[in-house]
Amino acid sequence: MVSRSLIDFKFVNNTNEEYFTFTLLNDTMIMHHLLDVSGQMKTLIWDEVSQGWLGSYSNPKAQCDVYALCGQFTVCDDNSTPHCSCMKGFSIRSPEDWELNDRSGGFMRNTPLNRGSNRSTAGMADEFYSLSNVKLPQNADNIDAATSARECAEVCLRNCSCTAYSCTDSRCSIWHEELLNVKQQHADTTDTNDGAVLYLRLAAKEMQIKKRDKRGTTRILAVTLVTALGLLALILLVLLLMIRRNNRSWSGGTLKNPQDGGGIIAFRYTDLQRATRNFSEKLGAGGFGSVFKAYLTDSATMAVKRLDGACQGEKQFRAEVTSVGVIQHINLVRLIGFCCEGERRLLAYEHMPNRSLDIHLFQDSNTVLNWGTRYKIALGVARGLAYLHDSCQDLIIHCDIKPQNILLDASFVAKIADFGMSKLIGRDFSRVLTTARGTAGYLAPEWISGIAITSKVDVYGYGMVLMEIISGRPNSLEQYTAGGDCAVFFPVHAAHMLLKGDVASLVDEKLSGDVNLEEAERLCKVACWCIQDDEFDRPTMGEVVRTLEGLSDLDTPPIPRLLQAITRRSSHPPSTYLCNESE
Repeated sequence: MVSRSLIDFKFVNNTNEEYFTFTLLNDTMIMHHLLDVSGQMKTLIWDEVSQGWLGSYSNPKAQCDVYALCGQFTVCDDNSTPHCSCMKGFSIRSPEDWELNDRSGGFMRNTPLNRGSNRSTAGMADEFYSLSNVKLPQNADNIDAATSARECAEVCLRNCSCTAYSCTDSRCSIWHEELLNVKQQHADTTDTNDGAVLYLRLAAKEMQIKKRDKRGTTRILAVTLVTALGLLALILLVLLLMIRRNNRSWSGGTLKNPQDGGGIIAFRYTDLQRATRNFSEKLGAGGFGSVFKAYLTDSATMAVKRLDGACQGEKQFRAEVTSVGVIQHINLVRLIGFCCEGERRLLAYEHMPNRSLDIHLFQDSNTVLNWGTRYKIALGVARGLAYLHDSCQDLIIHCDIKPQNILLDASFVAKIADFGMSKLIGRDFSRVLTTARGTAGYLAPEWISGIAITSKVDVYGYGMVLMEIISGRPNSLEQYTAGGDCAVFFPVHAAHMLLKGDVASLVDEKLSGDVNLEEAERLCKVACWCIQDDEFDRPTMGEVVRTLEGLSDLDTPPIPRLLQAITRRSSHPPSTYLCNESE
């Protein structure tokens, strides 16, 4: 949580008005105030160090105190994830909403109530199922005439709309129709309703199923135990065969060349330690660890990423193995194998001799990427993203597209790398709720708004990368002369120049004018469409590929107004404001 010393809180209450304000004491901080999908009012502050949003304030503080958070016939528990669980005899009303973390639809009965009296046909009377240690719902009717649990149950059974009762200290309470805000209590709670028991009314058939389930538990456990022992023996046999195969992959101090065929290799740590010459030749480093060169043979190499940090390293390890480990594409870096021994997490990739795109664009390099190579890289990255979004079994959102994550092989073929932040989504869904991730400068506006994201966040990041491929420098506030000095965020400047038909002025000066201007205009159009404020205005990566291949064309895009507004606020003093469109 963010310290209150960073925020000035003020509450005004007089005869004319009543309101609450808060002011950031550090005006360079970015604050986001929202009503979250969870029902909580939240205030978040952007932290440059962790590159993520930090919670400053939430109301209500406890998630289960949000009214009707879980919908009807559910139990909410602040100590579990997800918070909402189903009551006995009920099923999820809307599985689609449930998968999107929206629990407000609640649950519906599996078996309708008999709605008869407790003296109805034998065996058909409704019965009660007890829920212990819960905070009772508030909309109860108190029945003074009933002073015992038996009498309270009879009152509920005689009432067709009664769905539950509770009898505490000889006080009978019953509830009608839906049950809302039933909260699981724990030993450390101070709530006055701690320890209450709620008796949920269920159809007799539902209770009979429960009783039959208990009688069959012993038989099921016995069958399950025998089956589990058989499967365990089979798994052990498979593991032994895999260990023998992997042990044979190291012979005479040299690892087997993965180019010889086969799937992902489970390396031993000692094998990778020896292949990397005790991690001596460092290729680079990132937020989750370092990358080292490994020697398979005298002529074959690979790159080994050693993940640091037990928590973040484990998350990235799982994300990369489950995403890039099951896909193959010429424009995606290939996962050769992995190592998982204790807290050691390592990933082995094909080696990219020309390293990452940012080195050639932004750093001093003996090799200046010519225009043809840049266009090929832009098309290759687009094809790789289109494959992730449209052709995999699950939709994969990379979430961190930037030049540092675009690697170049010996022929300067672009390959997307670093899937440690990626998200996998089933094809039945198009959006996913997730915490903000990625790199500042390449983050789409919807990250900041806190809404569920789509694959269009990758499209936005790709558009920012295109701007850098065109200009040969990072997207930042730079000085340009356009009828006078003015501070301009390059993507906004590029959109202005595109409207004026002056694309040539945007291209990297290191190319000395050796540029295909038709292709440059096409790249600039695509980039400007990709960074539009509204995700629905951005093209899909499939449409981008078709445009770059010359199979379709795009209209001239509008200037991204959000970027322009941010740039205006960032430009100071007044003499360095953005150039007017008329300039």
